[in-house]
Amino acid sequence: MAGNSRYSGESVTEKVLSIFNIFTVKKNRFTLSEISRLTGLPLSTTHRLVGELTNWKALHRASDGKYEIGSKMWSIGMLAPIASELRVLAQPIMNDLFVATGENVHLAILDGDKALYIEKVAGQKSVPVISRVGDRLPLHSTGVGKVLLAYAERQLIEHTLKNLTQITSYTITSPAIMKKELAQVRRDGYAKTNEEMTLGTYSLAVPVFSSVSLKDENVIAALGLVVRKGRRDLERLAPALEVASRAITRRTLSSIQRK
Repeated sequence: MAGNSRYSGESVTEKVLSIFNIFTVKKNRFTLSEISRLTGLPLSTTHRLVGELTNWKALHRASDGKYEIGSKMWSIGMLAPIASELRVLAQPIMNDLFVATGENVHLAILDGDKALYIEKVAGQKSVPVISRVGDRLPLHSTGVGKVLLAYAERQLIEHTLKNLTQITSYTITSPAIMKKELAQVRRDGYAKTNEEMTLGTYSLAVPVFSSVSLKDENVIAALGLVVRKGRRDLERLAPALEVASRAITRRTLSSIQRK
């Protein structure tokens, strides 16, 4: 078939990467035939590659026969220098922030056109959220994502504004409104969401800078809280987030200076 000849001249590495590329937050489980169809790989090639990836735990075959990302890929991703070191340095501060607020605490970095969650602290009384460590969630519908997008390069901002997908009925899908949101993030120093990623939750996030100068181009991560809908003091939590963010920056700088 014409569709299955698309990768006939590609390397094995490119074929494997094409398999991983179909997995997203909204669609992260596929049958073997779906993987073959979406990648354009012949079914026999898909069967062989998926089998090898499953044996290596890069993919996991669930009880219903569908495939999902395996534990090996998550473990490798967390070894990336910016993720592994930053999450270790930030964790004690995130723990303190959780104790002070009782809310979900997230740390995310920019990964392509998504927010990659590299650390999370939550308790039994925290509002349930879909985000997990290792998840890549949209920039335009999450608090940490809006922060990362607000300080991102113009090209990424323009790309995102053209792809404002609807996730809940409250997700902002208007480029004009999102532009105003991003300008407000840069002006106020924090981002907010109101049920834009998960119904029943609000979020607040601030940038984490790589230097004490707090310049826009030095944003390396975003630190956020996710709370239950209706918490009236949401914006009053911004100073606590900013203090935590600066503490992470100081710890990062101290670690660099010791090396």
